[in-house]
Amino acid sequence: MTSQSIRISLAQQCLEVLGGASPTRRFDVSTSRLGAGEQIDSNKTPRGRHVIRAKIGAGQPRGAVFVGRRPTGEIYSEALACAQPGRDWILTRILWLSGTEVGKNRLGSVDTMRRYIYIHGSPDSAALGRPGSMGCIRMSNDAVIELFELLPVGTVVDIVD
Repeated sequence: MTSQSIRISLAQQCLEVLGGASPTRRFDVSTSRLGAGEQIDSNKTPRGRHVIRAKIGAGQPRGAVFVGRRPTGEIYSEALACAQPGRDWILTRILWLSGTEVGKNRLGSVDTMRRYIYIHGSPDSAALGRPGSMGCIRMSNDAVIELFELLPVGTVVDIVD
């Protein structure tokens, strides 16, 4: 069996699951509204080779709200969103990324994991297919559930311009 990997295109705002070199699944995503960048506190999406370091949220319901990688017990709704405008919603599942390239996206002031960069679910109303996040890779809730079930910790994730 061919191992799978992920390629995220910042230009195309898509995530592809690759079996070898060929895409087996494709999803629209939203990366940083500020573009690409690796520096801590930049709110930009880091480039380069990463791995899924941790998977968080197994068994949580669709729309479960996370803060600090822990479920709050809330389920996202428009009423909740109206009560908390401007909140950066992290929903359903989290795939926490860790950079593998020292000096580029690992260690020091460019460490992806220390920047808390995730692939995660987002409100159904969130625009996908165009930049809009605060650095993470946003997906639809259904897509992030599928990805979470499909790929193990350690899966390679390449984020490219």
